Amino acid sequence: VQLVESGGGSVQAGGSLRLSCAASGMIFGLNAMGWYRQAPGMQRELVATITSGGSTNYADSVLGRFTISRDNAKNTVYLQMNSLKPEDTAVYYCNAEFWPTGTKWGQGTQVTVSS
Repeated sequence: VQLVESGGGSVQAGGSLRLSCAASGMIFGLNAMGWYRQAPGMQRELVATITSGGSTNYADSVLGRFTISRDNAKNTVYLQMNSLKPEDTAVYYCNAEFWPTGTKWGQGTQVTVSS
């Protein structure tokens, strides 16, 4: 199985971007999915997660600006990012819990927000 991300890019502060992450391969079960980010010189941090049932969890820093959603029929998770700030600049990684193979990470997609 693999995760393929898309939708990163460069935007000015206040702008919006939408990230997508599609899971492919031999998928028997797909549980929680999520987005993490890592800025230069910083540790990777949680942005948002969503369970297979649709329950969501957000980092305080993105609450009210970012929305995570998923399409279970397409094995895809999305991250709608609004009101972007320069401090949102990072490489964004998709994460998913597969059954029975375990946790997988995407390759990462760069998001750059200029002031």
